[in-house]
Amino acid sequence: MTPYNGIAIQIMDEVNKVVIGKRVIIGKVLTAILAKGHILLEDHPGVGKTTLALAFSKAMDLEHHRLQFTPDVLPTDVVGFHLLNKDGDSYQYKPGAIICNLFLADEINRTSSKTQSALLEVMEEGKVTVDSVTREVPKPFVVMATQNPIGSIGTQMLPESQLDRFMVRLTMGYPDIKSEIGILKERQSSNPLENVVQIARKEDILAMQGLVEEVFIHDSIYEYITLLVQQTRENPLVDLGVSPRGSLAIMNMVKATAFLSKRDYVIPADVQYIFKDVAAHRMILKPKARVNNVTVDNLLEDILRTIKAPRIITKETYANV
Repeated sequence: MTPYNGIAIQIMDEVNKVVIGKRVIIGKVLTAILAKGHILLEDHPGVGKTTLALAFSKAMDLEHHRLQFTPDVLPTDVVGFHLLNKDGDSYQYKPGAIICNLFLADEINRTSSKTQSALLEVMEEGKVTVDSVTREVPKPFVVMATQNPIGSIGTQMLPESQLDRFMVRLTMGYPDIKSEIGILKERQSSNPLENVVQIARKEDILAMQGLVEEVFIHDSIYEYITLLVQQTRENPLVDLGVSPRGSLAIMNMVKATAFLSKRDYVIPADVQYIFKDVAAHRMILKPKARVNNVTVDNLLEDILRTIKAPRIITKETYANV
């Protein structure tokens, strides 16, 4: 255990003050951030997706920009553009909303595919190219996007290439009765976001991301991840399975999960804990799956039950059962 484990817990505590009753989701968002991934929050309007992102930005002292994605938003609004100076002989770069530490793309599936595609390079490489000039975005860098369920008025599906850039897709859901009562009481006289205290600096987040990279993974865990992913590709009900980028996302997420669990090594339970969050949005089922009422969630549960996990005793000793 390092002092940074305590900082991570304090960050979750601060966010939990604002987003009441969603500790598991808060933990998984922090896990993705420490794994250097991007987060897609899919849910109905008004359940706290935007508030969650803003609370994280305050608790971690991250410069954040928010862009409401509508049909008239242009790619230049996201990545920026070059403007001719007054003297007329040179151009100056005007940064887009993406130049920050935490970019909140609100209702991303309400904008055009062309604007969505402006995010592809920066989400994959942490760089923005405008007029053949490439610039790096600040570090740490996270895209947290929200989208309303497909079928809501004015929405369109994100292309597979865009979905694959998100490390996880999470759903917050409605609060339970006790949590909603707490929300009503908290909002009587003030906005709880105003009370979020900065816990970490940017340097702390980078340091934690470095510690996550050092987490040990045994060969049997690599094999376990690979077998799970292969099953998503070979299942007769699946049209599109998890990509190699998805395999890497699982690996990075399980290392961050182990770190937040105060371990410097991964266990099979870490894989099982995040597998569906990383895999579900990368899969497309065949029509016969829908006819038979088979969902992606059901299929992934079956895969987890079918593939035998390695047995862990200590960091040094793994054994297959």
